[in-house]
Amino acid sequence: MAARGRGGAVARGWVARAVAGGSVAAGSGGEATLGQRSGAPPRPGGEAMPTLSENVLFGMGNPLLDICAVVDKDFLDKYGLKPNDQILAEEKHKELFEELVKKFKVEYHAGGSTQNSVKVAQWMIQSPYKAATFFGCIGKDKFGEILKKKAEEAHVDAHYYEQSEEPTGTCAACITSDNRSLVANLAAANCYKKEKHLDLEKNWKLVEKAKVYYIAGFFLTVSPEAVLKVAAQASANNKIFSLNLSAPFISQFYKEPMMKVMPYVDVLFGNETEAATFAREQGFETEDIKEIARKTQALPKANTKRQRIVVFTQGKDDTVMATENEVTTFPVLVSDQSEIVDTNGAGDAFVGGFLSQLVYDRPVTECIRAGHYAASVIIKRSGCTFPEKPDFH
Repeated sequence: MAARGRGGAVARGWVARAVAGGSVAAGSGGEATLGQRSGAPPRPGGEAMPTLSENVLFGMGNPLLDICAVVDKDFLDKYGLKPNDQILAEEKHKELFEELVKKFKVEYHAGGSTQNSVKVAQWMIQSPYKAATFFGCIGKDKFGEILKKKAEEAHVDAHYYEQSEEPTGTCAACITSDNRSLVANLAAANCYKKEKHLDLEKNWKLVEKAKVYYIAGFFLTVSPEAVLKVAAQASANNKIFSLNLSAPFISQFYKEPMMKVMPYVDVLFGNETEAATFAREQGFETEDIKEIARKTQALPKANTKRQRIVVFTQGKDDTVMATENEVTTFPVLVSDQSEIVDTNGAGDAFVGGFLSQLVYDRPVTECIRAGHYAASVIIKRSGCTFPEKPDFH
């Protein structure tokens, strides 16, 4: 599952984004880099990418098994679902997931915001397999086994904390013509335990192997201590830690854990709605997104060897990037309205594309261009899915 794109879904989006991610954008522009402040010059466009090692990118978040099916109106009515809605499962939706699997032809995908982004990054990287690592919590059940298989098919090195108390988190995508109703049951995703998984030596070694880290803000609601441990280790070792604002309610109700992590954040992602809420909560006294980006960029930072980069997407409007020296905007690639199938997952895809170039130390402008490319591919398909190979040059 991934959060909304544009239109009427925006107002409803925060619920779905409690498990998912962002808004669409695409383009190119200025020439910042995220390397040391002395800054190596950007790599010439034609030069071959260096070879990556496995586990170079680390993600941690709420893993969900996306269960997608074309359903009828009777099914929606039975469970009180609206055609274009995104909700968290309640007691009345308990049987929905099993019935969906029994009654309709379903497709399974590894989902959840961070896992979507990591999957897209791996797809953009292509080789080596397992360049991306993912940690999260699942149940010891059938859906957990399917999720493991799907992560493997995406060539992501997923190491799940498996427990028996809660079932694997799921998101039902109930599709009717060109609408989809999303019902998310976080379940096991909420049960991640730092001391039972992240702290284990074999797992922590995978954390140490990475050079770029990404965690969606949603995970601050699950294990803020795990986020803080990863962020602090990245900062202490001069590696790149990135975070997503994820949803307005994170800035509002999880302000304390978020601001504990913020000094370690090298790259901050968000969309226009999340940026506005963050600004209000921080007392920035401005609604201008460029000014919000500038003020966010200037917040206190632990590792002064790297400047912070702030990237805000705004749907079909320009993407905004703030660096130490300037605020730059990037016009989006225009997609023909008739080609847009599903803007869910576009924000996750943008981040995945961005990270796929960041692991190569590419200039930030290239990272944004890749993010825009990935988002433009995902919105032309149902769910956060993609063709076999990217066509990004």
